[in-house]
Parts: sequence; C-alpha cells; structure tokens
Amino acid sequence: METTSRVGAEGAPDTVAAEGVPAARLTVDGFLQAPFPWYGLDEAFTGPRRLMQVGTAADGTVQHGSTGHGDEPLARSDSGAEKQRFAVVVTVASSPVRGSGDGTGVLDATTVSSAAWLAGSGLLACTWPPQMDHTLRDDWLDQQTETAFELADDLDGPAWSALSLPVDGVPVPFHYRESEFGWVLAGSAHGGVHIGAYGRGMSAYGLGFSVVADIASYA
Repeated sequence: METTSRVGAEGAPDTVAAEGVPAARLTVDGFLQAPFPWYGLDEAFTGPRRLMQVGTAADGTVQHGSTGHGDEPLARSDSGAEKQRFAVVVTVASSPVRGSGDGTGVLDATTVSSAAWLAGSGLLACTWPPQMDHTLRDDWLDQQTETAFELADDLDGPAWSALSLPVDGVPVPFHYRESEFGWVLAGSAHGGVHIGAYGRGMSAYGLGFSVVADIASYA
C-alpha cells in the first residue's frame, strides 16, 4: 500500500488551524470527501465516539480512515493507559493496482492485508513498553513495525486465528490476533471496503460493525 498522509487530526472543537479553519472541521471534511462508506462499531456500543484521521494518496484521494470508540488511546507507558478501554475501526477502500493520479507511477492494490497493516501500525502508535528509554524507542518501533507488516502480509499464517463478527448484521469472517499490547483484526465488508480494527481493554469477540449513517456525528 502506498505512502499516505494524514488529513486533519483529533482536537478540541475550539482548536483552530493555521488557515483559520477549526481543526475538527478539517477532520470532518476529510471524511466527507471519501467516495466509500465509513464503518464504526454498531449500536450495541453506547460509549463515546470520535473521528481520528484519514489517509490520502498523492493526488489527494481519500483511501482510508479511522473512527475511535471508548477512551482516547494513550501510550502504555502513560499514567492510566493500562486501564483504558478502546476500539478503533479502520475503513480501507478496496482498489486494484492502478496508475497514480499524476501519471508518474503505479499504486498498489488495497486488500485485507492493507487493513491489517493499518490496524497493526495504529496499535503500535499507542504502545510503548513501560520503562523503555526514550533513546531506544525508535529502534523498538522500527522492529515492531516491520513485524506488523510481515504479519499483515501472511494472514493465513499461525499468528492469526479465525473470528466471525457481524457487519451490518451479517456474520463476516475476520483474521484476528492478540499480543501483549492489544488485539488486531481485519476482514472485508460490503460496499467495496475492508475493515481493520485494534483495541485494548475491550473484548473483540463481542464487537459488531455497521456503516456510519452520519460521519459528522462522530465529530
């Protein structure tokens, strides 16, 4: 999957971007530009929901994004991180190998492995082993990121198990794995998208996913 960029960021509603536009508004606009449906946890989840980030191709096309549920993820070395309960749902547009928008190259296909990789790297972003020296974090993150990439590229390998979860009320097979940092899963949904998810403190076995009817309601 090609390199992507983040559009918008989580922030308080009164946070203002350099151009004078509220950061929360920029985040919503990024999600609204997507030509595919967004997924989140279904109505069985009654806790707080939030927009996280969207990822774009070099030509600005929105390719994926994340919605958060429960606590806002913190690094495990932060105070209170071990008691957190959260799940993040990643929606990835399914697409074949194709030419780049500027005609200068070829963009990789996006698959279930893409969703697994984004979910795995998302979990790493809020995971630091307790007591790790700051000077070692870059090396640790590089090593773990490479491992997450290799695992996402081998969804039929022994690191993954099968898990069936409802998507829009219909059981869908997912690839699932756990680690000391949390859990990651990935599968395909209707509407030409793949779903990845990661979390900690909330059991993945009781989750269900559904299309977000109004993405602005997450802002």
